[in-house]
Amino acid sequence: VQLQASGGGLVQAGDSLRLSCAASGLTFSRYVMGWFRQAPGKEREFVAAISRNGGSTWYEDSAKGRFTIPRDKAKNTVYLQMNSLKPEDTAVYYCAADAGIIITSLRDASAYDYWGQGTQVTVSS
Repeated sequence: VQLQASGGGLVQAGDSLRLSCAASGLTFSRYVMGWFRQAPGKEREFVAAISRNGGSTWYEDSAKGRFTIPRDKAKNTVYLQMNSLKPEDTAVYYCAADAGIIITSLRDASAYDYWGQGTQVTVSS
């Protein structure tokens, strides 16, 4: 299983950015997909997750209304569309996948089996 994250960069506050996570080596439709982030000196934290069929999504409070997490089954790819970015969104962003995760564990990084390599997002003020 491989998760390849991309799309990070340096942007200004208020800008938008779309992260991509291309999955291979798995049956994409069987996996819940999530995005986490880790800022320097902080623990990895949940950002968003999407159900196997894309019908349900979950967001960390500060992401609600600004971020969305669509998935494209034809491309085996999950995205994180980030709008109205703030300096506090600066972090390395990771995508994650798990086939057996339950709703109550979606925000728990240790519950995910597979991880991408991370992509840096830097938001300047």
